[in-house]
Amino acid sequence: MYLSGSDQTLVKLLVAGPFGVGKTTLIRTLSETPPLHTEEVMTQTGAVVDDLAGVRDKTTTTVAIDFGRLTLPGDLVLYLFGTPGQKRFRPLWADIARGALGALVLADTRRLADSFEVMDIIEEAGLRYAVAVNAFPDAPHYDVDTLRDALDLHPDTPLVVCDARDRNQSVDALISLVTHVLAHTPQDTL
Repeated sequence: MYLSGSDQTLVKLLVAGPFGVGKTTLIRTLSETPPLHTEEVMTQTGAVVDDLAGVRDKTTTTVAIDFGRLTLPGDLVLYLFGTPGQKRFRPLWADIARGALGALVLADTRRLADSFEVMDIIEEAGLRYAVAVNAFPDAPHYDVDTLRDALDLHPDTPLVVCDARDRNQSVDALISLVTHVLAHTPQDTL
């Protein structure tokens, strides 16, 4: 039984970021239910429009959404919606974002500039967000202050470094977002 008989607080959150940053992996790592993925094999046509710099080994991509569910202590249920990272899916992004209370933006130090467009979209939508720098094994590592400056983040915006394949680190990243969202959301809207 996925839903308990007790009162639960249901929260819709986005997992966003540029192409190939680890959104599908993070949702797969976190979801307590079998996650929904709309991942397809990349085609030659897609290779023309999807910049594979920094992700040369990528063979699949999300073409609609990823979805997962995670229950936190205190009966807080998080519905995680992964957004596609390519510009051509931007119209779909607005539909996915409807009703969301916040977003976890994944970033990659090999391609930090790719995160700016995603953060702009989230800010335009008026969503609170946290940034999780996905620690790829071959990516350069920087301290949090250097990353915060490079991403030009507001001092209030949470920033963490995590490995999207590691459940504990991914939970910590999500908790930083949830704490930020709950601190800025009136309780009667939850």
